[in-house]
Amino acid sequence: MTDSKYLPNLYGRRVDKPLRARPAQLMSELLPTIAAPDPDDGPVDPVALFPDVTEFWFEIGFGGGEHLAWQAEKNPSVGMIGAESFVNGVAKLVTKIDDQGLQNIRIHFGDARPLLEALPDGSLSKLFVLHPDPWPKKRHHKRRMISPWFFAEATRVLRPGGELRVASDIPDYIGWTLMHARHASGLEWTAQCAADWKAQPADWPETRYAAKAAREGRTPAYLVFRRL
Repeated sequence: MTDSKYLPNLYGRRVDKPLRARPAQLMSELLPTIAAPDPDDGPVDPVALFPDVTEFWFEIGFGGGEHLAWQAEKNPSVGMIGAESFVNGVAKLVTKIDDQGLQNIRIHFGDARPLLEALPDGSLSKLFVLHPDPWPKKRHHKRRMISPWFFAEATRVLRPGGELRVASDIPDYIGWTLMHARHASGLEWTAQCAADWKAQPADWPETRYAAKAAREGRTPAYLVFRRL
């Protein structure tokens, strides 16, 4: 799959250290069996991926897969789709899937944007963007996942009452997200008080990025938007 339509890239490096033997084997043997269809081949129907469930969630940029694997284990009747461009992160998730015997995850290894556009209207109950790359330099803001395009797509793919969850420990990115959310007429921010976005919800497990933020003295914000 090519990303040329979606330049500039929203991600930085795609690989870190070489994979160990078992993750490398799982990437070559397990990943093809649980891969989401290539969106370049046409629309992607979640029902075809998970014929035995009626609810579908999508995590964009799942990192090491901690959140996605946790949600899949706690919600076995939900079809989970995850997209990630970082080789080592995908390898960590396929290892978790194998270790835990998870059956309800499909992985898109690459840019999430084509897959998001390929999903049917109103097909998702939840959409997650957790600790996305903040691209802090102003000249790189165009690389941020959160954008008018993203909110338009989120509004389209979420069913009425569905949730968009965004987490970040970067104050500028939190403000950036809320700024764009104000112009998304199909979504409403659910917070009624500061505790609603400062406190980590019980069904929102801590990821390694959130743990790193806590170690470095940054407090994450947990933003929840509901599809009207």
